Amino acid sequence: MPSSHTEPRTGGPAGRAGGVIHDIGYRPYAGPRGGHGAIARSLYLTGVRNVFGLGRSGKSKILPFALLALNVLPAVIIVGVVTFIGLSSLPLAYPEYAATTTILLGTFAAAQGPILFSRDLRHGTISLYLARPLSATAYALARWGALATGIFAFVMAPILVMYLGALLAQMDAGEQTTDFLAATLVSLLLAGMLASVSGLFSAIALRRGFAVVGTIGTILFGYGVVAVIQGISLEQDQERVGEIAGLFHPMTLYAGLVNVLTDADNAITPPTGAAMEVLYVVVSVLLALGGLGLLLLRYRRLATR
Repeated sequence: MPSSHTEPRTGGPAGRAGGVIHDIGYRPYAGPRGGHGAIARSLYLTGVRNVFGLGRSGKSKILPFALLALNVLPAVIIVGVVTFIGLSSLPLAYPEYAATTTILLGTFAAAQGPILFSRDLRHGTISLYLARPLSATAYALARWGALATGIFAFVMAPILVMYLGALLAQMDAGEQTTDFLAATLVSLLLAGMLASVSGLFSAIALRRGFAVVGTIGTILFGYGVVAVIQGISLEQDQERVGEIAGLFHPMTLYAGLVNVLTDADNAITPPTGAAMEVLYVVVSVLLALGGLGLLLLRYRRLATR
């Protein structure tokens, strides 16, 4: 029990009780204090947990884990079929999986981005985060990194299930590992691109609904528009038009990268020629890093207000 000590305050007006001071035994924090790196690391780890609703209310866990379960379910079914029938190869290549679950992936990225960005802006707690010693750059990097990590985990979870299933089915370990590593690489780029898109909308829109609608519209509706252009260009024997159109959306960039880095035929109009293949890689990296750069600029401006 904390100690209690009471001393009457003297010098008050006659006939009026004096004030008292209670010593309840509190001590100032005297332990080690982390620097900028420790603060940013803690913010990043907390952000990754928040993406999946961990450390928050039970209701906050429903959407991310429901989407994750729906995303993993087809992979579980594929592994079951492969094991039961005894196939010698997987019916779906690892990097092609994300393209078949675009709706789930787009919804996940759109719904979880505002949790990391919009809430702090809407409630004004961003001013507390940007107070010393945490810089605006460190805050934006930690939040973007947490969102990209969450999206990457979402993409890789079913791919990992398929990989382990293939090994259990005694498929060629070397070939499966090579394909798995290629899928990991393109998934990293995809996670970075989607984190930039969702993060930008969430950092600009103070309302979560606006950020969600903007991100979903860009990822899903935009993907449909570019895919239609690519389909028409393929029918009209104008594949180069489709290849150029594919540079304007993260999912078509991802599909093109799959064709560049693997033997999978995933894109409607895949990039042809060394120059176009390099361009797809460069634009993917620029989209991820460019979005991050705009986020850094956004929060540096907020810090100067």
